[in-house]
Amino acid sequence: MSLLRRRGGGIILLTLVAALLLTLLPLPEWARPYRPAWQNLVLIYWCMAAPQRVGVGAGWLLGLVTDISTGTLLGQHALGLSVVAFLVLHLHQRLRVFPLFQQSIVVLGLLVIERLFSYWVIGFSHQTQPGSEYWLQPLAGMLLWPWIYIVLRDLRRRFRVS
Repeated sequence: MSLLRRRGGGIILLTLVAALLLTLLPLPEWARPYRPAWQNLVLIYWCMAAPQRVGVGAGWLLGLVTDISTGTLLGQHALGLSVVAFLVLHLHQRLRVFPLFQQSIVVLGLLVIERLFSYWVIGFSHQTQPGSEYWLQPLAGMLLWPWIYIVLRDLRRRFRVS
C-alpha cells in the first residue's frame, strides 16, 4: 500500500481517521441530517491531491471501516466511496484547475452519486427508505468543501505530502 511508504503518509492516514471520528461524533437529533460526509470529503481531496497514493482501494477500505463503525450494511459505504474515488481519479487533473466554487459543484455531484449508491443498497436490502432529509448531507458537504480543501491543502504543504 503506497499510502504510508513515502513522506507524509501518516498525515493522509491521520486525516482519514479524523474524518471517520467526525462521522462517529454524536450529534443532537435535529442536526443529524446536516452532518457532512466527512470521510467522502477527505477522500475526494486526497484522491485529487495525491492520486498516486490514495485511490479506489483506499476508498473501499475507508468505506468498510465506516460500515463497521456505523453499523450499516457491510459494503454500503464501501461501494459508494469506491465509485467516488474512481471518478475523482479519472477527473483529478481537471478538478485541480477549477476554482473552489466550481469544485464545490463537482463535489456536490460526487456526494449525490455516493448517496444514490447508498440509497440503492438500502432499497435492495429492503430497509425502510429514508426521507427527504437524506439529501441534505451532500448540500452540507458542498458548503464545507472550500474550508476542507484549504485546511487539507495547508496540511499537505506543511508536511510536504507528495
